[in-house]
Amino acid sequence: MAEKIFSRPQGLKDVAFHYCPGCHHGIIHRLVAEVLDELDVRDKAIGVAPVGCSVLAYEYFNFDAFEAAHGRAPAVATGVKRVHPDAIVFTYQGDGDLAAIGCAEIVHAAARGEKITTIFVNNAIYGMTGGQMAPTTLVGQVTNTSPYGRNADSTGHPIRVSEMLATLDGAKFISRVAVNTPGNMAKAKAAMKKAFEVQIRGEGFALVEILSTCPTNWGMSPVEAAKWLEQNLISYYPLGVYKTAEGAAK
Repeated sequence: MAEKIFSRPQGLKDVAFHYCPGCHHGIIHRLVAEVLDELDVRDKAIGVAPVGCSVLAYEYFNFDAFEAAHGRAPAVATGVKRVHPDAIVFTYQGDGDLAAIGCAEIVHAAARGEKITTIFVNNAIYGMTGGQMAPTTLVGQVTNTSPYGRNADSTGHPIRVSEMLATLDGAKFISRVAVNTPGNMAKAKAAMKKAFEVQIRGEGFALVEILSTCPTNWGMSPVEAAKWLEQNLISYYPLGVYKTAEGAAK
């Protein structure tokens, strides 16, 4: 009899994703679900969805999850965690939600050392609203609102969220990963597990930043988008661990 060695994690519902072909949100959803299953905390998990492409994340996770106002997921998660301290509370946010309208929210949640976990998806563009420039858009990158490429003189430089949050004492684990290759997917899953373990141990705030593609708004095929991420995003946003419980990583 054939042995089944791969299946849908219990943490995901058996429904189709709405994401565009080549988008990495589906991969990231699966990794989150696998980690919560393997840590045996799915029954205690509460997710907070953002406003953005993953606005419907609560439709896909097979545990309690709900919606927050644009950028306010860390504040909502803080309230949930303080009312339910034994729950495993996480936010799932894109770069527009977290690094633009929600920048103050994430900074102060980390500074306070809120015992929540944040999954931060960085595709360097606004996805849901049609491809506008985001705080993480690279200098020279073409978007609907920077048709000649982002100009640092007028719009500033991209924000490196992981490096910024790693300076805060309340942050106990900060890591940047990618899911563009099988090897990077494995590293991303390992980072997510460490981030949730920080919460399980009650140590403080943890965030995993995940570099992701947006083929539709980048105007590329899924294969081209994966190559662009490798050649451009990773050079500006280096992968690695930026903060551990022992302090800032070297």
